[in-house]
Parts: sequence; structure tokens; C-alpha cells
Amino acid sequence: MQEAETTRRREAHAVWALDQYVVPIVEDKKRFQDFDLPAEILHAVADLKFQYCTPIQAISLEYALAGKNVAGKAQTGTGKTAAFLVALLTRYMRTPDARNSAPGRPRALVIAPTRELVIQICQDADALGKYCGLRYLAIYGGMDYDRQRTELQAGPVDLLVATPGRLLDFVSGKVVDLSGVDTLVIDEADRMLDMGFIPDVKRIIFRLPPKERRCTMLYSATLNDDVMRLASQWMTEPVRVEIESDSMTIDTISQVVYIVRASEKFTVLYNVLKTHADQRVLVFCNRRSSTERVAESLNRLGIPCEMLSGDVQQNRRLRVLEDFKSGKIRVVVATDVAGRGLHVDDIGFVVNFDFPYEADDYVHRIGRTGRAGHTGTAISFADEDESFIIPEIEKFIGEPLKCTMPDEALLLPIPDIRSQHRPPRQEPHPRTEPVSHPVQPEQPHHRAEEVPHPVQPKPEQLHHRAEPVSHPVQPKPEQPHPAEKRTPAVAEEPARHPVAPAHTSPPPVKRPHPTPPRHETPRTPVAVVASKRPVTEEWSPGQ
Repeated sequence: MQEAETTRRREAHAVWALDQYVVPIVEDKKRFQDFDLPAEILHAVADLKFQYCTPIQAISLEYALAGKNVAGKAQTGTGKTAAFLVALLTRYMRTPDARNSAPGRPRALVIAPTRELVIQICQDADALGKYCGLRYLAIYGGMDYDRQRTELQAGPVDLLVATPGRLLDFVSGKVVDLSGVDTLVIDEADRMLDMGFIPDVKRIIFRLPPKERRCTMLYSATLNDDVMRLASQWMTEPVRVEIESDSMTIDTISQVVYIVRASEKFTVLYNVLKTHADQRVLVFCNRRSSTERVAESLNRLGIPCEMLSGDVQQNRRLRVLEDFKSGKIRVVVATDVAGRGLHVDDIGFVVNFDFPYEADDYVHRIGRTGRAGHTGTAISFADEDESFIIPEIEKFIGEPLKCTMPDEALLLPIPDIRSQHRPPRQEPHPRTEPVSHPVQPEQPHHRAEEVPHPVQPKPEQLHHRAEPVSHPVQPKPEQPHPAEKRTPAVAEEPARHPVAPAHTSPPPVKRPHPTPPRHETPRTPVAVVASKRPVTEEWSPGQ
């Protein structure tokens, strides 16, 4: 299949000409043609409808194509992935003889902190290098180890994109050999610091050729002292590329902060989704438990949505991302695992159900919308518990946030989740049906005769439970068997020793056993009410 796809791409490129990709010259803007890129890359750039380089792309490409080490500050959505991919693909197309032919011995290595970002980088590499005839592979945790090992051993790997932990597993197992890497890219270096990946990254770099014999590019949302200290350790004489303004990320996004109580957040979210039913919406929560509750409540209220968090299995996370991109689902509730690496061009709204704990996470979250020339809206809920981060965010983005009260339409009451969905949830429990007509079981043996019918097994268990349990001390279903064993003994004792239950205190309570049916009858509904507790204890938004 891969060979057939490669052949098809080569045939498509053979009939393509450079004059089919015409981009007018604009002052103060760099075109991709201005860098003398190979025709294969320009063809892919034209397919992606890229015209002018972003600032980080223009400056980064200039130094990277010259073989310089680059430390770049790039916010999300600025095209930094394309910047380093175009640079390394161009170098490899110009030096095809340096390709490593051994399996599992990549020429270029990209390290990223999250699985989603690894997958996205590999997909971008395949899109930009579709006509180059190179092989790109992504390895990350949470997926089948053996399958990834088979892919690594299947043939030469030109570009390997990996999370640090899974890469070290393959290096330790001698499946991957890093001695031939001549280009290293460390993406989201500041995130690596936060997530504690730096020790793993150092172990990986120790396996690479010395920094004097390789090209290294490091990208981060901030180039603070910690990041630059790492840069000085991992590369020689890095060129610092820093885009001062965050306007590219912010100008295309309308930011709104609704001042609400914690109990009103879900109500406002529900009404926002109902008002903009045709838009893709990404909802962020801080905790996995909150993510689960919000997603479950939206589904019950008739708003189909999916969930993304660290607890979701990787294969399902991939399916959710693909369905979100293709439009099969329009609402995704996620933790910060989707804050970076999720590239969907037409997300209309980002909702911060919870304000993030860090200001830079706010920028990454809202950067999921307003991408690739589109406009978007970021809505955040400021309640009594999470408003303290607002001044820090305003300082970070260099502008005030517009805080306002939600309109009355956004505070309209939502349907009651429990009353709306209780009947469907009760359908699989047939024990509610016999209770609906409380027939007086004056002859319990008639119910016992109905036991052989497989239609109503659970009501029969309830009445069996009612017969031996004459006292309310033992209502558990597992007690009937011991009770039945004791019943004969109690029946014999009055005949032999009418006045001798000294050592057994329960028997006097059981003596009225022949006449309890009338008193047992009202207890049957009590057992059924107890069976409904899991339904009544469901979480309700705002509680």
C-alpha cells in the first residue's frame, strides 16, 4: 500500500511545474519561493495553499537552511512546525547520499512532550514531504509496543518523531540506534520542563552524536533563563529567534470572560452550545473528573460530545481527534492534553469551563481557535474560586480581558437530567414493573409458583427475600440461605422447649414468622426504592 502511494505521488509530481505555484511579491513578506526550496517541497506547499511565511518561519528558515542552530520562541499557531520541517526536509533532499539505510537508524529526530503533538508533527511531515520519497514514523506510549517495533524494523527511517519515554524504551531494547542522527529538534521545551521530561531528554542526547556534529533546533513558548540554559548545553552558538508580539495568536480571537457562580457554569455552557449548534467547540476543564462529569451531562441532555484526558486510551483518543477534525462530532471536552498539538482550522469556540492554573496554558488553549486565517471566540468562566489567575493572564498577553455578566438567554434553566433520562435507565431493571401494581401477597406461594417463568426473575428474588426475613435486621439478598437453615431449628424448639430460648435471643423475634405476610407486604417497595439510589445520586450540574 505504501509503495503504491509513493508511486502515485511521484507520478503526480512529474506532471507538476513550478509556474503553477504563483505568489505575488509583497513588501515585508517572505515567500517560500524566496528560499530556493526543492520543487518537491514547493509542490507540497502549494497543495497546502501556503503563500507567505510567518515571522517565525521566515527568520528560522534563513538560519536553519544555512546549518545554524536555532533557539526559537514561537507561540502556538505561528507555524513553527512547518519552519523546522521545511528546513530539515530541504537539507535531506539536497544530500540524498547521507541517508541511513539501516532500519531503526533515523537521520532526524524530533522530541515532543505529548502523544497528540507527536502524531501531529508526523502528519505535517508527511504533508510537507509527500513528494520527497522519505519515510516518517511516530512512536509514543499508550499504543502497541510490538507494532511500533515492527514498523521501526521494516525499513529505513528518515524522520523519527517520539515522546521521550517510549523512545528510551526502544533505545534500551536496541531497536533504535541514535548514533546516526544529524538533526535534533526539541519542540515545546518549556513544556518539557514543566512535565519533568528533562532527565529523559538528557539521556537521549547522551546517545546522539556530539553537539558539534549535529544541527539542533529548540522551540519554546518562552525563552527564559531555564530554557536558554538547556539550549547552551545542547547546542553550540545558537541563534536566538524571538517574535516579540503575541498578536498573531490574539488578534484573530475574540475573548470574553463571563462572571458567573460555580453553580451557573454548566448552565451557561449548555446554552452557549445550544445557541451555536453549528460550530465546533472545544471545552477545557482542569481535572479529569470534571471532564468526565461535563461530557456525561452534555450527552444526557442531547448534545453529543466526546472526552479527551489522560485516562482515555490512546486508540480512542486518536479516533476522537479524527472525528473532531472530520466533523463527525462537534463538541469535545478535554483537559490540557488537547491544549497543544491539536490542529483543527475551523474550531469556532474554545470554552474555558475552568480557568487554567498557568497564564501560558490560557494562550495555548485559546490558540486552538482562530487558526490559519480563521476567526474564533474564546469564552472563559470566572467564578468565585478561579478568578485569581486573570491579572496574571492579562499581564502575559499584554491586554485586559473583557469581563461581563452573561445575557439572560445564557442563564435560562436547563432540562432536568434525572427526570429526562430516568425512564431509559430503568428499562433494563424489570423489578420496577411488579411494584407498579402493589398486589397484596397474601398467598406468597402463588408468587413462588411463578418463579419458573424466566420473564421476571428479579421480582421473585425480592419476594423470596421477604419470606425468610421477618425482621428488618437482615435485608441483604445473600441472607435467605442461612435464614432457611435456622427456620427448622426455631420451629422445633417451641415443640421441645416451649420456654427455653435462653441462649438465642433472635428466636423470640422470629416466632411471629407464620403470620408476617401482611407486615412483609409494605417492605417490598422499600427494597425497590433502595435499588433506585444509584439513579437519584447522579451528579447534577451546579451541585
